[in-house]
Amino acid sequence: MRRTFLFLFLCVSSYSVAFGQKIHSLQFESPQAMRDYFTYSVEKKVVSGHRGTIEAGLPENSIAGFEAVLQKTPAIFEIDPRYTKDSVAILMHDATLDRTTNGKGKVSDYTWDELRKLKLKDQAGNITRYGINTLDEVIQWAKGKTILNLDKKDLPLAATAAVLKKYNAYSWVWVTVHDVAQASYYLGQSPEQYMSMHIKDQAALEKFKASGLPYDRMIVYIGPELKSANQAMYQFFNSKGVMCMISAAPTYDKLKTKAERAEKYKAVFAEGASILESDLPMEVGGVIDSL
Repeated sequence: MRRTFLFLFLCVSSYSVAFGQKIHSLQFESPQAMRDYFTYSVEKKVVSGHRGTIEAGLPENSIAGFEAVLQKTPAIFEIDPRYTKDSVAILMHDATLDRTTNGKGKVSDYTWDELRKLKLKDQAGNITRYGINTLDEVIQWAKGKTILNLDKKDLPLAATAAVLKKYNAYSWVWVTVHDVAQASYYLGQSPEQYMSMHIKDQAALEKFKASGLPYDRMIVYIGPELKSANQAMYQFFNSKGVMCMISAAPTYDKLKTKAERAEKYKAVFAEGASILESDLPMEVGGVIDSL
């Protein structure tokens, strides 16, 4: 009931074209409305699907995976744009095709017309019926449904900024930035740009403080694990209205049992994180429901 209340004014049920089922949708009428929602408050808890999901035999970085998650829980998604040989931005975490598709070799050695014939693999290496998605189609699909967080792969900052400007996507597409210089660049391209900012230690925090950049254009990624040093980060950023994110993808998602993972997910929220990024966002959504 609590989470239903939290998302009541933002989440609506809409029909999924791909699945013909209702999904949880995050809709924001403007960049300001989106920023207002992602302003810190103690009761807010948000799940971020790392590369979408690897659950239920679904391939990472795919619209199919995003749709399946949204059938279970409200969520935002971290995704990985990467260039083909002919500079079409597709979703692909690795520089090579082998792990996630039935292709071989470097992504950059193939044109989009060649890559669109491939099929994605699931986490177990099984070939699925799903093809590779382009960044353009994912941005268009996501409008009115969710938030996309674009990680930095091989697209130049200018190319990423141009895509966001093309779709005027500032109310539903974020960019991951690793330092003050990247953040300054994006805000210089558009003051409406929202970011997932990496600030994992005191040195990075001091650089951000000295930069004079605004606090209301970002969430902050502070690391992948529970630790006492996180408390200072939570206290500082929360006092500025900024939500902090922990990623369980390289750590607690690797635990063997669902029960073990659930305990760690609960501990992350209890420690003070507002956003939990995970390869298993459906599981995290269930944990949020139980709190």
